[in-house]
Amino acid sequence: MRHKVAGRKFGRTSAHREAMLRNLVCNLFEHGRVKTTVAKAKEARKLAEKCITLAKKAQATDDEARALHLRRQALARLHSKAAVRKLFADIAHNYADRQGGYTRILKAGYRLGDKAPIALFELV
Repeated sequence: MRHKVAGRKFGRTSAHREAMLRNLVCNLFEHGRVKTTVAKAKEARKLAEKCITLAKKAQATDDEARALHLRRQALARLHSKAAVRKLFADIAHNYADRQGGYTRILKAGYRLGDKAPIALFELV
């Protein structure tokens, strides 16, 4: 039984799953929109929202050491300097007044090969 067990496994090892979600979120931050399956988008949404919240906290603080710490926390989650740079420079400013819900998942039909439901995962 899976009572109170959160998260999807996707038939992958934990390292593979974490790398897949990191890459998905990095591509979202770099391109603004990613086409993926609905399940992957729902799982990646959690990571994306947390990273945007870290960037917003760094923007709001006056303490340089705290801002650097928050940037390093985001880098530990994403492993892409370019994505973190864009997140802290551009994306955080766009959501300064927003209390959450930074991403949107739009269903976009089914994949031809296996009929998996496809979604557009994008920043609001």
